[in-house]
Amino acid sequence: MATFTPQGRPLLIGSLPLSDHARATELVLAHTPEIPLWAQLPSNPKEGMVDQFLPGFPGLVEDGEKAWIDATSEAFPEEMLAFYEAYLTVSEGGGDIEASPFAISTERARGFFALTDRASSLSPLALKGQITGPVTFGTAVKDQEDRAIFYDDQLRDIMVKHLTMNAGWQARMLGKSGALPIVFFDEPALAGFGTSAYLTITEEDVISALNEMAEAVHKEGGLAGVHVCANTQWTLLFEAAIDIISFDAYSYFDKFILFEAPLKAYLDKGGIIAWGIVPTGEKADIEKETVESLYEKWDAQVRTLEAKGFSRKALIDATLITPSCGTGSLSLELAEKVLALTKGLSEKVRAQV
Repeated sequence: MATFTPQGRPLLIGSLPLSDHARATELVLAHTPEIPLWAQLPSNPKEGMVDQFLPGFPGLVEDGEKAWIDATSEAFPEEMLAFYEAYLTVSEGGGDIEASPFAISTERARGFFALTDRASSLSPLALKGQITGPVTFGTAVKDQEDRAIFYDDQLRDIMVKHLTMNAGWQARMLGKSGALPIVFFDEPALAGFGTSAYLTITEEDVISALNEMAEAVHKEGGLAGVHVCANTQWTLLFEAAIDIISFDAYSYFDKFILFEAPLKAYLDKGGIIAWGIVPTGEKADIEKETVESLYEKWDAQVRTLEAKGFSRKALIDATLITPSCGTGSLSLELAEKVLALTKGLSEKVRAQV
């Protein structure tokens, strides 16, 4: 597994409120040149966080803005067989993942290619990609009877392998520049995990799916992260084979540190925290905050952990400074402020390194 000491560097979460990928890429590079990401622009309906990663799934039916998996169609058995053959060929080393059916198309992710086309002329420490996580994808995508595919054993297995191969493909392509590839699994559906809505999804299901995806990223020499934009059962992520945990420190720090012992164990084994301290939710919060006010908030949080026996230096070494979530739903003015706050706060934190 790759090693990486972020030391308070800035990182973004994914979406931006633009329609021009070249402009979005320039905005990313201006604020996070050491670890740029490929921008997702949800103004393009093909770049929704679920739609973006649907192509290649056996039984996929797309009708206008609706998409589902029809496991009863005549074509499904043949498509499923072709899927597993491609998966086994690549996963067992007999095929090239770059030329496999698991590549993202330009139509679905122009931001990916806008970034990788520039990568050879840059000297970043790392390049960040992202993909919808298995719980979010598996509960959002439905079958022909409008049931979430996560609850069907066969479709869940296909779904996890589909996302796994896509994550591995991203890591391979991002790493071609010589930079460290980082791939985040975006998991908004993990918010509130453990409630009745997820009664039949077990911890073992979640950890197994995340670990399978993480292994594909590790195989390509990369780091795997999980982003959850609200509160969740954090012990799931501390126990999984995840290198970076991204959380909303602006709103949920008090919940995150309830798991003191597992958090310490996670950090002791080299885990990284993406500290989502720059707000992206409420307009009023974004407008009122400054680099100085956010630094005071972050510093108070670090002091809280210091009082519990955590090392300040170790915390900073393991810290990425990020927005609490993506900015795709904000106005461009507010999104640009979020990016500027992230960059400015990172600089202030890194002054201690």
